[in-house]
Amino acid sequence: MKSKISSLSKSEDFKTLLNGRKISNPYSTIFFKKISSKSNKLLNASFVTKRKIGNAVRRNRIKRRLRSIMNDAIKTIDMNLNYSYLFIAKKNIYDAEYKMIKNSIFEDLIKIR
Repeated sequence: MKSKISSLSKSEDFKTLLNGRKISNPYSTIFFKKISSKSNKLLNASFVTKRKIGNAVRRNRIKRRLRSIMNDAIKTIDMNLNYSYLFIAKKNIYDAEYKMIKNSIFEDLIKIR
């Protein structure tokens, strides 16, 4: 299944997602919930990195990695497009290997399915 990733824009959407279900792994926390105003054709996924993690260069690198992992997940995993996802990165994600991060996030996305 090929779908485009769109990010959440309204603060109400972020607040409702934070009240939804969550799954944690060593590198990130994934919040997910069905949002009624969402289109079923696009995958809503947003990536958040806190300032504690580092400067803008580090935070943007982490977001690029997470976005790349989500693009791979869309191609390989049959994801539920009814859900909206919020990825919050943890501090140790920057030093971890890409494969380790990808495997842990894939395991969580398969659980969510």
